[in-house]
Amino acid sequence: MSTCIAADMASTDSGSAWGSVDVQPAALRKLFGAYPTGVAIVTTRGPQGRAIGLTINSFASLSLDPPLVLWSLVQHSPSLSAFQDCSHFAINILASDHEALARRFASSAIADKFADVAVAETPEGVPAIEGAIATLVCAHDHCRQTGDHLLFVGRIVRTAGDGGAPLVFHAGRFTSLDPVS
Repeated sequence: MSTCIAADMASTDSGSAWGSVDVQPAALRKLFGAYPTGVAIVTTRGPQGRAIGLTINSFASLSLDPPLVLWSLVQHSPSLSAFQDCSHFAINILASDHEALARRFASSAIADKFADVAVAETPEGVPAIEGAIATLVCAHDHCRQTGDHLLFVGRIVRTAGDGGAPLVFHAGRFTSLDPVS
């Protein structure tokens, strides 16, 4: 018997003594908070041309060839249908000094999140947040219901950005990375 298999068998014999079996939302939220994530604002246009945007930290690269990204949105979001039905959306990766912007686009109390926010219109017709360290304009590829969220996959069609230090979310708060020496 290989040592890996023997080690796996030994760990399953005492499985109940290791870790927690509490997988309730509150416990998971706390555990997920231990994983630092970047912060972005995803934007699109609604059916009547209204700019729509929200703060996300569920963004990830999926594939380089073809160039695909993914992000998710809770199924009870008032913006869900706009993103389901859009042809394009933009992922605007926020800079370390954009905490107020991230909070603004995360708040349901702010009716017009774009008021007094500098944006540029992409050739695809979606608003892009000026000053974002990177913007990925994506063609809406597909979406899929997964648990209590809808998972969106976008094919990157255009990029822009000046780089910089990213805004990070960790342990329930916004922070930034230490500069690389």
